[in-house]
Amino acid sequence: MINRRNLLQFSMSASATLVLSQGLNQKLLAQNTNLAVQSINSTTALITGSGCNVLVKKAANSELLVVDGGLQANAAALRSTIERTLDSRRISTLINTHWHREQTGLNEELGNRDTKIFAHENTRQWLGTSIERPWEDVIFEPLPAQALPTEIFYHYGNMPHGNDVVEYGYMRQAHTDGDMYIFLPADNVLHTGGIISSDAWPLMDWWTGGWIGGLVDGIETLLSIANDSTIIVPATGPVMTRAQLVVMRDMYAQIFASVRELFMQASNVPETLAAKPAGTFEGQLGASDMFIELSHWSLIPHYTPDA
Repeated sequence: MINRRNLLQFSMSASATLVLSQGLNQKLLAQNTNLAVQSINSTTALITGSGCNVLVKKAANSELLVVDGGLQANAAALRSTIERTLDSRRISTLINTHWHREQTGLNEELGNRDTKIFAHENTRQWLGTSIERPWEDVIFEPLPAQALPTEIFYHYGNMPHGNDVVEYGYMRQAHTDGDMYIFLPADNVLHTGGIISSDAWPLMDWWTGGWIGGLVDGIETLLSIANDSTIIVPATGPVMTRAQLVVMRDMYAQIFASVRELFMQASNVPETLAAKPAGTFEGQLGASDMFIELSHWSLIPHYTPDA
């Protein structure tokens, strides 16, 4: 029987330097701000360049719903762009699709205003505690009390936004354990939260509850909501169609099966990396070593019951 503690220690010591350098490079790249606006329709827009894809919806009463908030360093510019683009300063609801700082940079900017900050309970808990992940030399300090989510949910539901309804749901353990989706039925727009990107591998954040099997399950949930006309907004990168999401689901299912097979054969991280389980797809999404390494680690709590 594989001992999780020993396997984890070996895996981290064998390749932590590679993952650390790639993780820091990703963080530095995410801080390059170049805000751009893509109009979806007269009341809905996508803003890119703040650290993630930010979806904004304007209600008939001019209240604004904002899904995700980019990095804190970009918060003032993002807020100004939102208000100018939708011709309103009434940001009534901010949704955090998960705890990552690339998504929660508006929390402090809007936390002192009359803005509801909405998230899954697990996201609220992660934002309220110190996080130090083993693959990077970064400590994420708790957000101040006024920047924490003010309303939380646990499973599925909907909320009113002007005359429209906003649907949301929990994707359990996907790339964190607080991932949620947002669906705007009137616009047929689905924001996937952080579990997928159309231009890069997602961060498989096993330290805060994510795992690659849950990532595949999360994509299945998204597919159950979308139809052939749905505009699918990933965490970063261009919007997607349902057909493109099906291809992505198949890709991650294939990678999951390969990494799981190697893991069950007691392969260590260097051996899993050497097998290149995502090599076929690197032409689309770039080098996969960090994603595969974190995916390998993410299997430990699910397949080593003795730990």
